[in-house]
Amino acid sequence: MSASQIYQLGFIGAGKLAGSVIRGLMRANFCPPNQIIASEPNEKTRTALQKETDVSVTAENTEVAEKAEAIFVGVKPGMVIPALNELKEKLQNKSVISLAGGVRISSMEKIPNVRFMRALTNTPSAICRAATGFSRGSRSTNEDVDLVKRIFSAIGVVLEIDESQVDVVTALSGSGPAFIYTVIEALAAGGTKLGLANDVATELAIQTARGAAEIMRETKMSPEELRRMVVTPGGTTAAGLAVMERLGTSKSLIAAVEAATERGQEMANENT
Repeated sequence: MSASQIYQLGFIGAGKLAGSVIRGLMRANFCPPNQIIASEPNEKTRTALQKETDVSVTAENTEVAEKAEAIFVGVKPGMVIPALNELKEKLQNKSVISLAGGVRISSMEKIPNVRFMRALTNTPSAICRAATGFSRGSRSTNEDVDLVKRIFSAIGVVLEIDESQVDVVTALSGSGPAFIYTVIEALAAGGTKLGLANDVATELAIQTARGAAEIMRETKMSPEELRRMVVTPGGTTAAGLAVMERLGTSKSLIAAVEAATERGQEMANENT
C-alpha cells in the first residue's frame, strides 16, 4: 500500500454488514479493489476480507479517515458517535455514510463540516441482492446523493426515504432476511417432519421462496393476485393457508417488523 494512496471508498468497520457491501461491490465490479480501504480490528475478519476481495485493509480507523474520499461507518450503533468524535478532524469536508440503525443524522451532525448520510441495507448486499433505503443529511450535496445511489444500485435496489422512516426500513430490510430465513427454515422443517430428507426439504424450501419472490418482482402482481393463482378451493394450498390464518402467521410477521422498528427507535434515543 502506497503511503500517498487515495481511495475512492473507505469503510470504518468491515464486519458482517459492511463486509457484505464490500463483497457486493467487488462482485459487481463497481471499482477496482485498490480503490477501497477498510479498517477492521478483528484480524481474522480483516484477513478473510482481504484474501477474498483484494481490497486494502488496515487495523487503523485513522488511516481510512485520512485516505478515503467517501467513508462508510459500519461499526455497531453504540460505537458510531465515539468513533466519529475520535476521527472528526480527519473527516472534515468529507461525505460520511452511516450503515448503522439507531443513530440519527442530527446526532452525527453535531460534528461540524462533515456531510452525513444514512444508508440502511442488508447482508444480501454480498450477492448484489441488497434492499437499501437511504436518507440525506442537511449538508448532503447532489454529488453525495448520486454516489450513494450508484453504489447501492450496483448491489441491489435503492430507494431514498425520509429519515423518519429509517427505523421501519431497518426493520423491514435490515432485519427482514432473518425473518425470511425463519420462514424457509419452518417450511423445510414441515417437509422433514413428514418424511423428506433434510437436505431435500431445505433445497425445495429455498427454491420455492426464491421463485415466489422473483415471479412477484417480474410480473408486478400483488401477493393476493399471485396467491389466487395457486389456491384451489378445497385444495392443499387452501388447507395450509387456513392453518396459517388460524395460527396468526401473518400477524406474527407484522408484529416482528413492529418490534424491530420500536427497538430501532429506542436505540436512536440511546445514541443521541
